[in-house]
Amino acid sequence: MRSLLRSLVLWIFGGALYFLAEVGWKLARGHPEGISWTMLVLAAIVCIPLDLCNEHLPWEMPLWLQAVIGGLGITAAELLAGLLLNTWLGLGIWDYSGLPGNLWGQICPQFTALWIVVAGAGIVIFDWLRYWLYGEPRPRYTWKFK
Repeated sequence: MRSLLRSLVLWIFGGALYFLAEVGWKLARGHPEGISWTMLVLAAIVCIPLDLCNEHLPWEMPLWLQAVIGGLGITAAELLAGLLLNTWLGLGIWDYSGLPGNLWGQICPQFTALWIVVAGAGIVIFDWLRYWLYGEPRPRYTWKFK
């Protein structure tokens, strides 16, 4: 139970952090109507597999590979959420149909690349929060296979 509560704090923190970035992005682009509470929920949900995967991957695995795995997981979650929220429920929260390489307007290579960067940052943030808040092992990263 204690482990679940610790993780819940991280998931909510990560979701809120991403949601604030999303709000800033949409406001800067002049699209405040595109801001949806569903993005906060989706961001917190996406933090779950990212944190769990991060928790179980060995420190010896290069950070870039952890980020790629996390980014692909986020992209998969974005596809599922997009099909549910945008296609099935018709909420129209995002539409990548104008971008090259998109799949049904829900995911695209450009945002997959962005999610890889976001996942890398999230992994580092979660690791350090676990260290500072819960006394877990100090983060240590490698960039290449040993």
